[in-house]
Amino acid sequence: MDRRVTLRNSALEVQLLPAVGGGIVRFDRVFDGRRQPLLRGTDAAISDVLYASCFPLVPYVNRIRGGTFACDGRVVTLSLNSPGDPSPMHGQGWRAAWEVVEESKNHATLSFHHKAGEWPWEYEAAQRIALDEHGLSLDLSCRNLSPERMPCGLGFHPYYPCTAETMLDTVVESAWTIDAAVLPVDNVPPRGRYDLRARRICGQALDNGFDGWNGAASIIWPGELASLRLSSPDAGRFQVYSPPNGGLFVAEPVQNANAALNAPQSQWPELGLTFLEQGQSSALHARFDVMTG
Repeated sequence: MDRRVTLRNSALEVQLLPAVGGGIVRFDRVFDGRRQPLLRGTDAAISDVLYASCFPLVPYVNRIRGGTFACDGRVVTLSLNSPGDPSPMHGQGWRAAWEVVEESKNHATLSFHHKAGEWPWEYEAAQRIALDEHGLSLDLSCRNLSPERMPCGLGFHPYYPCTAETMLDTVVESAWTIDAAVLPVDNVPPRGRYDLRARRICGQALDNGFDGWNGAASIIWPGELASLRLSSPDAGRFQVYSPPNGGLFVAEPVQNANAALNAPQSQWPELGLTFLEQGQSSALHARFDVMTG
């Protein structure tokens, strides 16, 4: 259950735990005998991907209000899949085992096959995780195998370590306020507590989606030798979770807005959902460049 796949080069190391949500459990810079975590990592045996460093979101991102939505005249109802949360979220991939289909010292390919059930479409998903001397590339794809067209939105869910000085720097066009169930209420300008430009990000009590992301974000740990530049040309939205007690935060490249599947179907494309006909695929590329000096 806990077999880790390790990718390594002269300065970087990635550990994968395919059987637990296809997750990454470490991404570190290793230099001069010192290990700097670039994502929140663990050496412990885990059975829940919520304790991992990063995991894939497929075939939709974030929450579905009440677990029910309608698509092409069909009502779909999903079970809860996260303890304590009243809304099912993030699709099926993060709660499933993935298969290793290719493995080398610097890259691996994982796959996941979903048979039609509560989510009434059959699909296959694949992740390619590739390490090079400058950083980490993640590629996620989803292919519809059902005769009926399937809505799809993809994302990655990375956790970062943080202290009071950790900074997130990115540009967005708007932010979504949320209700007590962490579901969207109003779309507002990214000002004040929603401003993500050169923002001290630890302990900020945020759990919000942002629209109009410019596709690049910097994560800086003052006093550390390395920082990260996250980029994704395929994700027009950004999700940030920063719990008030600090210690970690989440900054996600995502394609669809929170609760997009609850909106009228005519609005789905503008909310980031794509319809896949049988045999069609959707893809998301994300990159973590390690910046030093």
